[in-house]
Amino acid sequence: MKKLTTIFIVFCGLIFGTTACDDFLSQESPDQLTSDNFWRDQKDAEAGLAAAYSQLEYSIGTWGFAEVKWPVEAYRQDDVNLGNDAMNYPNWVELSTFTNTNGNSQVSSYWVNNYRGISFSNQVIEMVAEIPDEKIDTQIKKQIINEAHFLRGYYHLKLILNWEQIIIRDKYIIGQAGLDKATSTRAEAWDFITQEFKEATKLPSKYDTDNVGRATSGAANAYLSFVYLTRAYEESENKTEFLQKSIEAANAVQGYSLEEDFSSMFNSTNKNCDESIFELQFSMSSANGANYHTQFHYWIASSELGGWDEIVPSDLLFDAYKEEGKIASTNRYDERMYQTLFFRDDYYNDGSNRIFGYDYDDLFTKDGVVYNRPVFKKMLPATKEKMDQEYDATNIPLMRYANVLLIKAEALNELNRTEEAIPLINQVRSVHGKMPPMIGTSQAEVRTQIEHERLIEFPLENWRWYDLRRWGKLESSMIKANRTGYDNSKSFYPIPLIEINANSKISK
Repeated sequence: MKKLTTIFIVFCGLIFGTTACDDFLSQESPDQLTSDNFWRDQKDAEAGLAAAYSQLEYSIGTWGFAEVKWPVEAYRQDDVNLGNDAMNYPNWVELSTFTNTNGNSQVSSYWVNNYRGISFSNQVIEMVAEIPDEKIDTQIKKQIINEAHFLRGYYHLKLILNWEQIIIRDKYIIGQAGLDKATSTRAEAWDFITQEFKEATKLPSKYDTDNVGRATSGAANAYLSFVYLTRAYEESENKTEFLQKSIEAANAVQGYSLEEDFSSMFNSTNKNCDESIFELQFSMSSANGANYHTQFHYWIASSELGGWDEIVPSDLLFDAYKEEGKIASTNRYDERMYQTLFFRDDYYNDGSNRIFGYDYDDLFTKDGVVYNRPVFKKMLPATKEKMDQEYDATNIPLMRYANVLLIKAEALNELNRTEEAIPLINQVRSVHGKMPPMIGTSQAEVRTQIEHERLIEFPLENWRWYDLRRWGKLESSMIKANRTGYDNSKSFYPIPLIEINANSKISK
């Protein structure tokens, strides 16, 4: 997204949103741009769109990127535990113990960030439509507006996945009066999100190299497929209809293929590969004052690897990888285990120095005692040299083709089309896990296999909580993981206090 990000540098100080969606451009000056006179031509439209993209996943912060997204999304899940240093941050710990209140700082930042992205998207949708045709190519105009619809749908999706009820913000707010708005029902929110992604299916299927990372029709259909699958469970009266629509949307995701080298998608060596459908873009470039890198690698890495020790795999995840035994074509466990984790195994301890040049026994030794501590490899740079750099620019895949295949398999299986689901599961197992075909042919067996595959396929990609809630297994899973403090009233976050204080239509 080179062109858009360059334009955004000029634009970044021009438009700014808050949870209350105030318009800070309301002060007029003859020599100063405002929201009324900024939107003049195609360059302005592209700058506004870049601002809307800039809010994706709280990626605006060098370290805040990790400290908001992952505590809010991952710490609740049973596939991770808090690392040693994370225990020093009460506002993080309370997310994992389900003791957070509506004043939790990370949850509040997550809410604000997504509504800021919505505000920017609303501006693009409304203001770009008013740019005269002689000032902007009409096809580019339509594309920019449809990209903004995708982003508006995406930001609302992030919210509805984490809050039981949300405020649909479908207008650009320019005054205090627009702040007061009640939450919508989940069905209303889902209808809105669905329509936004439908609009975005009009987008191009791909871009040139200067614009890689922008939303495509494939991304819109992939998220539509996920939305319909989720709605099928929430709205049981329409389950068959939504499952069928999920399959249709998945079928529309064309031109992608699974990546043989699983770890390459997460270590910066294979950015925007053929499996990647929507990917958060980072770069080490500092041209024109750009700052598109983070310290995420330190946040993910354990202390032994030179990291901050904030997140580690749980025993549940570690055991899940070993569940089927060493039956991969490599004569090892599922290959995704070795590409996701570092752990004590001959694969890492055979003298080939696969862990950033270290021998496992040398690295994981304290006071002369060798210990086994599984830690994350996924999302870390490929080399020790890059691991030791102050900043990193590893892209984060947000939607992958593997997800589409497993979403489609789940929808097919729930429609009793189990025989059609099995080859999709086996495709993911074979390419990513180097595993033989699954055993079992019944709907129940396939359902269990899908749950297993999603657990070991997506660690640190933060789908687990939404999967467990969709399957009605949050409470049983938290009990199994000894996660005390959970009950089903905690399956969603409370509306942040900052919103309650700013919005008279929200009381709790």
